[in-house]
Amino acid sequence: MEGRGRLGPAGGGEPPLRLLFAGTPEAAVPSLDALLASGHEVAAVLTRPDARSGRGRRVSRSPVAERADAAGLPVLQPRSPREPEFLAQLADLAVDCAPVVAYGALVPPAALDLPRHGWVNLHFSLLPAWRGAAPVQHAVMAGDEVTGACTFRLEQGLDTGPVFGVVTEPIGPRDTAGDLLGRLAVSGARLLVATLDGIEAGTLEARPQPADGVSLAPRIETADAEVDWGLPAHVVDRRVRGVTPAPGAWTTWRGDRLRLGPVEPLTGPPLEPGEVAVDRDGVVVGTGRGAVRLGEVQPAGKRVQPAADWARGARPRPGERLGA
Repeated sequence: MEGRGRLGPAGGGEPPLRLLFAGTPEAAVPSLDALLASGHEVAAVLTRPDARSGRGRRVSRSPVAERADAAGLPVLQPRSPREPEFLAQLADLAVDCAPVVAYGALVPPAALDLPRHGWVNLHFSLLPAWRGAAPVQHAVMAGDEVTGACTFRLEQGLDTGPVFGVVTEPIGPRDTAGDLLGRLAVSGARLLVATLDGIEAGTLEARPQPADGVSLAPRIETADAEVDWGLPAHVVDRRVRGVTPAPGAWTTWRGDRLRLGPVEPLTGPPLEPGEVAVDRDGVVVGTGRGAVRLGEVQPAGKRVQPAADWARGARPRPGERLGA
């Protein structure tokens, strides 16, 4: 099944589905928009609680909560979906289905069976590949050439439920995780609407995932995004793009953290891992095999800037290394 737009009432005039949409980050907003534009009814939105962020530690709502506010939708923000109060609210809503896009918390067994058609998750990988919290980042870091998005029925296992539909997406040689996720958020939104159309019409059957090809995509923490200059240049390139924009690649320079944007792999010049060289085209850093040219960097407490501008101020000494 490929994603499509809603063509009209399915099943010869079946009533639209009444939905609880669950999602939190920006990547979930296209799906909420697509559902609002469909023939289905979004009765309420479930998202993570408001959180403090930024230097001022201001309380901010999730992107999905902000979109729901603009649409005039009720917003549910339990600390945990296990809370009895939330389970009671879900029962009172009497929804037919609960589509989920990157909600950010496990749905408990007590909630899974409350909607008539269960919970339908939009996951940004070709399951069973890259089950977990960071499928797009891991696909880029692994050097996959193709990925995609799946809709599947949520169950207690980690992204193990039967699959309703799939869309595929090539991974370009310079794609960052952010680039790829942006495209998948749009194509996945169409797939989600098409899936709900098929469920409404009674024409769509979920198929079990194959037993082979399982891989895991755990959440990537800031510590995981530190660059290992001993890796080959093409691997450093993939790993940096895989953690761009979040949590963001970084290394150290003279004891301080230096954030890195995407890099360009090179076959030379011969440099030791982490060794910095400045040429007419910018800044080159050695790796375990080959080298990479830095793009943008952000020194601690300063703005993002081209690596060449940073080098003019830092003045690397011959043989000096990043990450030392």
